[in-house]
Order: sequence, then C-alpha cells, then structure tokens
Amino acid sequence: MRCICEDRKELGVNLAAGYASLRQCARGKQRGKKASAGCAVFLDRMPPEILLKIFSYLDDVSLLLTGCVNRRFYHLTNDNFIWMRIYSIAFSPKRFNWDVDSVEETAVSMSILSVEDKETGYWKKEYIRKQIASVKTSVAHVLQYVNPYTGLPAKTKEALRMSGLGWAIILKEKSGKEYIMEHVDLSINDTSVTVGWYGKNWPCLASLSTLYLYGVTPVFRDWYKNPTQNRPRWRSLIAKYNLSLLTDSAMIGCDRLIRICCLQPGLLVGLWKKEEELAFVMANLHFRHLLERSTLGSATIPYELPPHSPLLNNSPEYGLYGYQLHVDLHSSGIFYLCAAFRNLFTTKGDIENGYAKLIVINSKNNSDHLPLVGKIGLFWRTNVVDGYIKSCSIMDLTLSDMRREPFWCFSSPVCMKLSAAPLDGPHFLGETYFVDYMDEEGRVHVEMVWIRETEEYFIVNLVLYLSIAKVNHWFGTKY
Repeated sequence: MRCICEDRKELGVNLAAGYASLRQCARGKQRGKKASAGCAVFLDRMPPEILLKIFSYLDDVSLLLTGCVNRRFYHLTNDNFIWMRIYSIAFSPKRFNWDVDSVEETAVSMSILSVEDKETGYWKKEYIRKQIASVKTSVAHVLQYVNPYTGLPAKTKEALRMSGLGWAIILKEKSGKEYIMEHVDLSINDTSVTVGWYGKNWPCLASLSTLYLYGVTPVFRDWYKNPTQNRPRWRSLIAKYNLSLLTDSAMIGCDRLIRICCLQPGLLVGLWKKEEELAFVMANLHFRHLLERSTLGSATIPYELPPHSPLLNNSPEYGLYGYQLHVDLHSSGIFYLCAAFRNLFTTKGDIENGYAKLIVINSKNNSDHLPLVGKIGLFWRTNVVDGYIKSCSIMDLTLSDMRREPFWCFSSPVCMKLSAAPLDGPHFLGETYFVDYMDEEGRVHVEMVWIRETEEYFIVNLVLYLSIAKVNHWFGTKY
C-alpha cells in the first residue's frame, strides 16, 4: 500500500513539475525569448503517458501552440481522446448544464471505438472544421439582410466584427524570402474598407518581386475578443500584385515627401521620394463579396465567385435600363462626394466600341451639376510623419441592376487632372478637371469645374461606359 502511495505521489510531482515547466516555456515564448535548453530537455525526457496527461489540461489554443514546439509534441497533441473531450465541451447542446465531472463522464460514455478507430488527429480536424463552420454560419445569417439602395449586405460592419476578420500583406523577395505584415490602420466607409500598413522595417524595394494581399480569420470562435499574433488563423488570398509595375506610369500623385502609385485592383503604394523605398501600403476593398473573398479562399488560390445565372427577359432593350448608382469620393473618413442616382438607362444607339454609354450627370443640364465638399486630397500616414496629396482620393462605385443586384462595384484610388481642352457644351468660368477610371467591366469619366468665386468644385459631367461583354453575360443578351 505504501509503495502504491509513493508511486502516485511521484506521478503527481512529475505532472506538477511538467505542467509548471510547460507554462514557463510558454511564458518565455510569449516574451519573444527562446525556451531554455534545460526546459526542453526536461520535457523531452518525460514518458508519453505523463506528457499526454499534462496536455489534457490545456485548452484548444495552448494545445495547438504546444504542437508547434517539435515533431514529438505535434504527434502527441493530435491525441484523439484529448480533442474528443474539447469537442464535447464546445459543441454539446447540453454543455451549459455540465460541470467538469459530467464532461469527463460523457467523454468516457462515448464509444471507445469511435475514438480508436479514427486516424490520429481526426477529432482535432473535426473540432477546427466545426469552429470555422460555426463562424461562417453566424456571418451568413447577418449578411442575408440587404440594403435596398445599394444591393449590398446591410450589416457588413457587424459581420466583420463577428468574424474577427483582419488583413495582412506578404512581401516576397526575388530570392523567395517572405515578410508578413499585419494591418495597422483600418477605416470602414459606407461601401468599402480602407486598410493600411506602415512601419520602420520595410524590406528593400529593389529586392521585392510580389505583394500578396490576404484576409486573415481566427480559426477558433471568439478569438477576436483577445487577439494575439501567436494564435492560428486562416489565410485567404485576395489579390497578387507585381511590384515591378511601380513605375512612373503607375504614379497618380505626390507631395514633397511621398509619391503614390496605384496597382489594380485598389492598391495604393507610397514611396519615399528621396530613398525610393516603401513608406506605406493602402488597400481599398469594396463591400461586395468582401467576406467571401477574405475568408473562403486558400493561401494560394483566391475565392472563386459562383457562376452567375442570367434572368432572361424578352424586353427589346433588356439590360440597358433600370440602373441605380451609388458613388463616393473620400479619404480618411472625409467624404467629398456621397451621391445616389436612380432610373439610369442607355439605348442600343449608345453602344459603341464595345461599351454602352450611361449618362449620369449631363454637362448640358445645369440642374444635374453637383458640388463637392471641400478641396479634394488624399491623407497618408506613416510611423514618423503624416501628409496630404492634393487632387487624389478614393472612389467607391456601386452600380445595381433593375433587380437591385450589384452589377459593377469597385473601390480604387483616383486622381483629378487638369483638362487641356475646354468641356463640350456651355462655357464654364473656371479651370476644368477630369477623373478617369477603367477596369475590365467598364470605364468612368468625370468632369468638374473649379469655381474661384465660391472656391469649390462642381461635377458637370459623369458618364459610365459599361462593357457590353459584361452586359450580355449578366443579362443573357446579345448586343
């Protein structure tokens, strides 16, 4: 009897020492220090039975982190009995009535064969899969409510909060070395999100080849309440950018310190004028399919939108009428323009060179002209200095079809340029400017006049050019 008691006492001492050692190693790792060699040797010497007992007291987060220490710990932390218990606590419908003892009894009462017959790590994978599915279900429920004016989900901000979604960029060198940066600045606008990165430790621009933009989602539910970079997260590739395109042709503006370049879709890169090195990166993401693109892709393949099924109609000019437009010009929470237009239309006669011309603001109709609020400029920020670049801003455009479904959406930096030729139509007293944007779905052309007397800009012409290929694909027509 005495021998048994001594053995139990020795086991208890080993467990306590092992658990204390594990916590000490974890604390050292959280401080950014390497775990001591003595700590690692002490744990490696322990038999697997004791280590499994120690690991059984860890929560899901700590268990995953422990599995990253070495190969032995990885295999041990995949133990099905440990993960089955964690799974039972998290997802049993009766868990709110359980205490620790009843949880253990329930785990024991489950079929032992259901654990032993599964491959190692099965319950770990099931737990992670269900955690991710649970978050996606909650987010999908929130996104089902649609804003009748834009056709976009009405509660995107709430969905972003629920998912714990963030964004990261990976800068890849020509040698293959990668640098990951978490976003440090975030602005949620009416129909888009502006995400920023800046800091002191940018790699040399000349050595870089590619920038990858990712959505980053916590693997486990409610982690956003206590975020940490050490916790496992899911990456979803949104876009890939070729940094060799950061040439003079990509530049859209500058001030005395910074010049800014635009890479589509929606990326703004700030370069120090003197050093020609990175100063900041800004990504502009439209709300349309933002959650899907940021969470449902993989680390190497972007999310692919489901195929569109056109709703056929026998109307002679089907797909050319009933459009609704929402357009914003803004920077850092300051809106220069926020306007909506309804019942927009074009005709077959306005189709030319593969585009359908959709006139939103007519230069010949003075009642259509719209003033901008304030002087247009784009605010930028780094860790050492802030700045402002004149005539640049972010344009958010949401064009909905007759069924109020988003037809064409984007969020992109744009630049206002001085027009060399006078505007067609009535003579305007003041300098004239234009803003142009183009992608594979269409073009935007804006003309504006600077009124010196009132010191404000007026938009006197706004035209959308819709790609006929997109119109035919969307509506099933053959224009």
